[in-house]
Amino acid sequence: MSRARRVASSGADLARGVGTLFTPRALIGMAIEGAWISTHLATYPLGIFQERTEGLRGYRIEHLAPVQRGLIISHLEASGTPILLVHGFIDNRSIFTLLRRGLTRRGFGAVYAMNYSSVTKDVRTAAAQLGEEIEAIVAETGYGKIHIVGHSLGGLIARYYVTRLGGDAHVHTLVTLGTPHQGTYTAYTLPTRLAGQMRPDSALIAELDEPAPGCTTRFICYWSDTDVVIVPQGNGALRHPDLSVRNIRLHGVGHISLPIVGDVVHGISTALAELDQDGGTLTAGVTQIAARQRAEAESRARSRRSGGAHPSLHART
Repeated sequence: MSRARRVASSGADLARGVGTLFTPRALIGMAIEGAWISTHLATYPLGIFQERTEGLRGYRIEHLAPVQRGLIISHLEASGTPILLVHGFIDNRSIFTLLRRGLTRRGFGAVYAMNYSSVTKDVRTAAAQLGEEIEAIVAETGYGKIHIVGHSLGGLIARYYVTRLGGDAHVHTLVTLGTPHQGTYTAYTLPTRLAGQMRPDSALIAELDEPAPGCTTRFICYWSDTDVVIVPQGNGALRHPDLSVRNIRLHGVGHISLPIVGDVVHGISTALAELDQDGGTLTAGVTQIAARQRAEAESRARSRRSGGAHPSLHART
């Protein structure tokens, strides 16, 4: 009976999904999707090279646009927290060309993008590789936590890392774009192991639905009711009792177009400028820059009064 209810529910979702594909806005979205696919195919070869796009960081602000300067001045910690972009199935970092530019223009100065292996056959393996990349960024930047934006399969890989491999220790916010959180029936059309893991009845989806008590990562999930890759479209929303999730439904946006839509770029920028659940700019795990600077100043003052060396010099030796 339970299986019959799931099948009936999926059938109803499919029927509703087909109906949304023929609205005027959806038809316009399909045209935009086609144009963006053509552009993406042209830029695809550029994303194959270079293992990781370096973060754009600096200390001078006079050359920056007012919006960039505003975020850096008002929310220094938010602007410096690293953002890692993770692509989807049979893709590479070039899918994020416009999103990365949009984030940089809005003042985020450490935006990275990675390619996981094109021969990856297992989400778990890709999640472990993602963990290595994140640890490298944490070591390089000194930030205890970073943000991740995952498109399609990339969001599923990041979710596995966060909820099954303890990655919430290093990930403050995970934004997913068109990710098959409950699986997708289009995966049945591809006879590969990786596609099989994206099917609604796969062992991987079942594992991701298992309890994840104490997970501290914040989830923001964008999904579109006209996404023809995620079927039924509602499976792009994340529903899990142990996770802090905000699902955002879009209309008239295709699967490949999700990383370029202005509303998505603006929404991500706004969310990542808030480093805690209450909208503040400080959170446990991200260095409190002002507090650290005050502590160091007080330590130097005590050192001068006592005539001794700065404690941090001893710590480095």
